[in-house]
Amino acid sequence: MRQLETNRLIIRDFTLEDAKDLQAIFGDGETMKNCEPVYDFEKTKAFLESFCIGRHGAVAVTQKHSQKMIGYILFCDSAPGVYEMGWIFNRSYWRQGYAHESCKAVIDFAFRELNAHKVFAEAIDGIKSVGLMKKLGMIQEGIQRSHTLDNFGNWSDLYYYGLLREEWEQQGNKV
Repeated sequence: MRQLETNRLIIRDFTLEDAKDLQAIFGDGETMKNCEPVYDFEKTKAFLESFCIGRHGAVAVTQKHSQKMIGYILFCDSAPGVYEMGWIFNRSYWRQGYAHESCKAVIDFAFRELNAHKVFAEAIDGIKSVGLMKKLGMIQEGIQRSHTLDNFGNWSDLYYYGLLREEWEQQGNKV
């Protein structure tokens, strides 16, 4: 992905120098509560090298003014014209609009630059993540009830949301 800019953020490819900031995200239990068990530094570094950099499976979100990497956005093709996205942000930056601002920029990039047919996301967090998916204009496509185990061994619902190109255009976006 080429570098994207918003008012407050730069969205760019990951580099090896992001390991420490990514560990601050992946190593925090509260942040990872609805994702996976926390990562130690070695697992974070291996994931950074293999998936984020090696497969270009995610992009880094950095603050313009500080250049600090504050967020991870999963963004990869699932099928021709179909892109999956997900997000995990450093807990110190929650509730400040960074996830919405950066995810909106990535969605716009997908439809404008990649000619995407669809962008979708899934989550077990039915409150914060689903709220963001709705705010991004995504439409609920289904709920797989009691489908996956959470980090505490409890069965959880899995929420699926997606946004089709025509829906994105109907929201007033232009190619």
